[in-house]
Formats: sequence, C-alpha cells, structure tokens
Amino acid sequence: MLWLYLLGIVTLLGIVLRRVLRRMTPLNDALYSKSVAIEYVHTGVAWVGIDDKLRTVNPALASSLEAVAKDLIGHDWCDLFVPSDRERVRQAYTQMLLMGRASVKARGVRLGGTHAWFEVLLLAVHDHKMRFIGHHCLTDDRTREHELEERIEQLTHTASMHRDTPISA
Repeated sequence: MLWLYLLGIVTLLGIVLRRVLRRMTPLNDALYSKSVAIEYVHTGVAWVGIDDKLRTVNPALASSLEAVAKDLIGHDWCDLFVPSDRERVRQAYTQMLLMGRASVKARGVRLGGTHAWFEVLLLAVHDHKMRFIGHHCLTDDRTREHELEERIEQLTHTASMHRDTPISA
C-alpha cells in the first residue's frame, strides 16, 4: 500500500515539474531575445550599476568609442564623456533620478583622443519594490552628422570669401 502512495506522489511531482518547465521556456526565450536585441542594436547601450560602474556595454557603443567592450566594464560611466561635458551629464543624471529619464548632448572620449558626438538618453531602472538598481545609458552616435555640418560651414565660409573678393583686371 505504501508503494501506491509513493507512486502517486512521484506522478504528481512529475506533472508539476513539467508544468513549471513549460512556463519557464517562454520566459527564457524572451530574456534571450532581449539580450540579443541589445547586443546587436546599432545604438550604443550600457548598463550602469548603482555604484556608477559600467556593467555591460554593447558592441555599438564600444565601436563608437573605438574601444573593446570588455575594457570598458568596471569603469565609471562618466569617463565615457570628455571632462568638459561631464558636469552636464551629471546634471542629466540627477534629472533622471527625479523624472525616470533624461537626455543630453555630450562628446564621448575615443581612445585616439578624438571625440564622438552623442545624443544620450538615461533611463532609470527600479526593482519590484521601486528601489533604484541602476540605469541604462543609450547613446546615439551623431559624429558623422557633426562632421558634415562642420564641412558645410567651411564650404559656406569659403564661398562667401570668394564672393566678396573683387575681381581685378
């Protein structure tokens, strides 16, 4: 008779375990798809912990900074930006803490000493008890547009100088 009870309990546990595993599969798939999406998005994305250290950096952000993503992990997230822009970035961070999100334009520091021009979006992240656990730093690299604007200004300036020069015979 005891073996019949044990068989019933084992069968019940098997059914419960199968149902739990079936419920976890969609969650695992969703988590995988989100991590793949962040990994391959063309916008730079960094996860910053509560200690202001970079925890993850996607390849797009590392590429914009001409760096390797692994080398950026563990550094202060404000070190991504040129020193003269860091105060504005910190002000945006304070605004993000109050409002949940904030945006700012800032220049990134590349390894070669050149600058990348970013539009930065900061998004606060809270746990289920509404405790702040870190933030996302999303960067949109606008370096190419900035270089084109500078080139247009140079050409406009050159054209206006030639137009103002009198023609001598």
